[in-house]
Amino acid sequence: MNKRSFNIVGTCRPETDYMVDISERVEKVKAMVDRGFYFTINRPRQYGKTTLLSALSRRIYNEYICARISFEGIGDSAFQSESAFCDALMDKIQTALQRAPAEYESSYITSWMNPDITNFKQLDKHITKMCQGKEVVLLIDEVDKTSDDRIFIHFLGVLREKYLLRKDDLDYTFKSVILVGVYDIRNLKLKLINEGVYAPSGQEGHLLNSPWNIAVPFLVDMSFSPKDIAGMLVEYEADHVTGMDIDLVSDSIYEYTGGYPFLVSQICQMLDEGGAPQNWTPNGVRSAVKSMINQVPMNTLFDDIIKNLESDQAIYDFIYDVLILGKRHKYAISDPAIQRADMFGIIKSREGTAIVSNRVFEILIADYFTSKDGRSRSHSHISGYKGDVVRNFRFDMEYCLTRFAKLFREIFTDKDQPFIEEHGRMLFLTYLTPLLNGNGFYHLESQLTDQRRMDLVVDFGADQFIIELKLWYGETAHEKAYNQLAGYLKTKGATAGYLLTFDFRKEKSRESKMQWIDWDGIRIFDVVV
Repeated sequence: MNKRSFNIVGTCRPETDYMVDISERVEKVKAMVDRGFYFTINRPRQYGKTTLLSALSRRIYNEYICARISFEGIGDSAFQSESAFCDALMDKIQTALQRAPAEYESSYITSWMNPDITNFKQLDKHITKMCQGKEVVLLIDEVDKTSDDRIFIHFLGVLREKYLLRKDDLDYTFKSVILVGVYDIRNLKLKLINEGVYAPSGQEGHLLNSPWNIAVPFLVDMSFSPKDIAGMLVEYEADHVTGMDIDLVSDSIYEYTGGYPFLVSQICQMLDEGGAPQNWTPNGVRSAVKSMINQVPMNTLFDDIIKNLESDQAIYDFIYDVLILGKRHKYAISDPAIQRADMFGIIKSREGTAIVSNRVFEILIADYFTSKDGRSRSHSHISGYKGDVVRNFRFDMEYCLTRFAKLFREIFTDKDQPFIEEHGRMLFLTYLTPLLNGNGFYHLESQLTDQRRMDLVVDFGADQFIIELKLWYGETAHEKAYNQLAGYLKTKGATAGYLLTFDFRKEKSRESKMQWIDWDGIRIFDVVV
């Protein structure tokens, strides 16, 4: 009887879990260890870091003395003084060696504990003794779970000095040190300040200098490609024989997740737990995404994304610009807001432009923004309509747009023009969201080549509606919009779409224009408000 399942909590192992084959990635990391590199694996929450670390430690245990420890749950007291940290670190290493698959000499394991070591100078000498003639690899998971990073930063300074001395054959130390966490070591100072643990001052400014400039960049791609996902589904299909089109389903999962490991696994888990072979289709994937977005309580990854938006105004404003206002921003990693948004997994670069990193996050964050804006005074007057847009369990998009045009005309004033010109698209999203009422969802696809337009894709049941939102820039530009939308619809295999244009010409008629047109074999419902 098959006992494997999809795992979204903790470490994944191929014996018990359906998982992407990460052996090639493990070999790339092992090559870094073989070369004696020190480095940091910093990736967003639930990105497979611990799973990779677990696989790596199993891969290298026959070649090296491998001490894999974690700062998860280590306790605040361990970071109150050098003495407490040294004692906790040595205890963690000793325990790790006792549990390691390889049989190390018991005297060596016991020697790691030394009650006479009460400061970093003594720890320095102890590490020299324990590493002389031996190849020891130190792996520390959850390095950003410390209560006070200043003590840890001092420790990294010790490792840095010993590493440099080793390069000149003047000391012995760990062959390789791997740190794992969300924050890059260079950004631990941000965590200190954000959590109110540390306020920079002249006397302690040196603590915020990076002690980890000896580390090499970690460039291993940990996201899952459609091929990776398909390989996992091949194993699942061999056990369950659902009859799924593996390539079609893996492409659909990737389309929503961008290969974010947790999102891939949760969608698969939901499809598996549904118990019906027909779940393994693109429609089934869409249903799983809808369930994931509406799940109560919110999963921890989504909770972290929203908390980061709430606590960091610069990230909030940046993502609002990109996702809602459709503004195009260069992916400048030197920009602190972009750097932090990237570190948390919210954005990525596409053709040098910053975009939200995957469709699931687009849906989640757009829903968050529209909910907040819908409660604001400037938007509340457009979010109350609950008209009959669902008929016989089908969403009537033509009626939805018709009602929006009427409502928009009623609230529009010349005084509001600057605000509405920038936020008109948000007004429509605020209007649309309660009509979907949890039975559907949408995502936004900003066009990198033309920031004056934005594609909105609405899923409701088995139906999908594609709406282009844009501003009026003249008749010629409007005809170009027909061509753009028709071309996009063809790539999606759709025969009909919707064009919503906001026209702010002072001389225009106050009457909205609504009509179906045929354009290059595609039907387009053209609405100008």
